[in-house]
Amino acid sequence: MREAYFDRIKHIVFRGGKIALELISSSDFWLKQDQSIITKADVEISKLAYRAIEDLLNTSDHILIDEENAESAEYFDHSHLENTPFIWVIDPIDGTRSFSNHMPNFGISIGLLKDLKPWLGVVYFPMLGELFYFDGEQSFFVQNAFTESEKRKLISPIDLPISHRSIFISNDSFFEKFDWNFSDCRVMNPLCAVLSLCWPTIGRGCGAFFGAHIWDFAGSWPIFLSAGLSLRSYQTGNEITQLDIELFARNSEDPWKLREFHILSSEKNFSLLKEKILPKNTTKLSTSVISPRPVS
Repeated sequence: MREAYFDRIKHIVFRGGKIALELISSSDFWLKQDQSIITKADVEISKLAYRAIEDLLNTSDHILIDEENAESAEYFDHSHLENTPFIWVIDPIDGTRSFSNHMPNFGISIGLLKDLKPWLGVVYFPMLGELFYFDGEQSFFVQNAFTESEKRKLISPIDLPISHRSIFISNDSFFEKFDWNFSDCRVMNPLCAVLSLCWPTIGRGCGAFFGAHIWDFAGSWPIFLSAGLSLRSYQTGNEITQLDIELFARNSEDPWKLREFHILSSEKNFSLLKEKILPKNTTKLSTSVISPRPVS
């Protein structure tokens, strides 16, 4: 069963990648009610995913939480989730703004949760030719994915020291609410949540600041756990260990969005990175402390 489900996920991202590459030059996009962008590729990949697991969704053991399906909000219920063994979560195109500008930093993300915990996960970056996945036993990083020349590397625990060489990956709205202590580590915003969660698993960055939706982390969840990294609440330090609706913005028009900001990091680096994040309304450090040092 595990291998069969994993094969379905890989089929979806492989076919979805082809759709994305075919449509990236298209000008077909719209604004959703929240003013975020949706493209024809989002819609087509969403349809592809539904067709690929439609037989499973017709049973009581499976549900699909899809960013592009408004009906996903109906699953936001304790009893519904706890009584459904398998929860599929898909983001057809993460980094849609990048995609709509013909940039390569976008990904297709699919996670399969079993008994509310991460079980299988695949994240594919079609223009980069890079694939990250957890097959239920191990995680791998693949270059030249889905080609005869693909190269596969096992993802294992990583714990990079924080130094002048380090890069911390931020989300889109980070500098609206926070400043950053640039005394050593720098900040980068790739405009793609799944990229920010996958890259640190292979040493591209020491961690990430995260505040988004379930579909933004479900696919990468088991992958970054394999690398010894976790999502911990910026406020409390509590780690996300399973799907719990208490984590999300209940009584909201956007119920699958996390209530709190989180930091992706190793356990050792969490406190070091948290200290560098300076809420704008309480920032009292001098400019000399928070300004970047010249690069030699």
